[in-house]
Amino acid sequence: MLDGYSKDEFGMRSSEGHGIVHDVYTRGSGPVVMVIQELPGIGPSTLALADRLVESGFTVVMPHLFGPLGEISLAGNMARVFCMRREFRLFAKKSGGPIVEWLRALCQVTRAKHDVPGVGVIGMCLTGNFAISLMADNAVLAGVASQPSMPIGRSPEALHMSDAEIAAARTKLDAVGPMLAYRFAGDKLCKAEKFESLNATFNDDRERIKLTTIDGPGHSVLTLDFVAGDGSPTQAALDEVIGYFGQQLSD
Repeated sequence: MLDGYSKDEFGMRSSEGHGIVHDVYTRGSGPVVMVIQELPGIGPSTLALADRLVESGFTVVMPHLFGPLGEISLAGNMARVFCMRREFRLFAKKSGGPIVEWLRALCQVTRAKHDVPGVGVIGMCLTGNFAISLMADNAVLAGVASQPSMPIGRSPEALHMSDAEIAAARTKLDAVGPMLAYRFAGDKLCKAEKFESLNATFNDDRERIKLTTIDGPGHSVLTLDFVAGDGSPTQAALDEVIGYFGQQLSD
């Protein structure tokens, strides 16, 4: 399922002094989009999203953070992430944890490696909030937060970002224009309170995040619950994402 991808390893030491190392898979040519896996893993639907982006003229960079490749393992991956406490902060209301530092460094390295003005990022579910945090970095020019669901717990309005990250992201979005965010209306993980909080935090005086809620049940807008074809709201979302990246990442 990963035929055609090149594989590299990227490591760094976090500000807390822990070494973080993960494999990174790359395929395609053109502007660079980093697809950050969601909790179920890099399964067939995530690879299908990557295929659609490659077919649309993008280079896909896909870090492998946890779980078996090519498979879905929701319960198993949740257990794995719980064991990765040095990287993920599952319950933190105001911090994405060291994994965001690692992703930020990877964005910097990726921009230099591909000699592009900047990269786009897609975060989903467990990593959805990361796309917003990464917008603050000078290596990132475009971001999509699909069903941002962190932190775990009884605070669905929490943003999993520090006050400094929020301020920096606001400033960056003022400079480059609004990013995109999606959720299903019936999503029990990314609830309405999350988008209400994002709207209050980022769109108080102008639109910095374009928030789109799709009618009906579901969770994974661009992957597991994606339905292709004209008239499909998830297809419309993907088409918007592709157009957005094409505009934001053009030289």
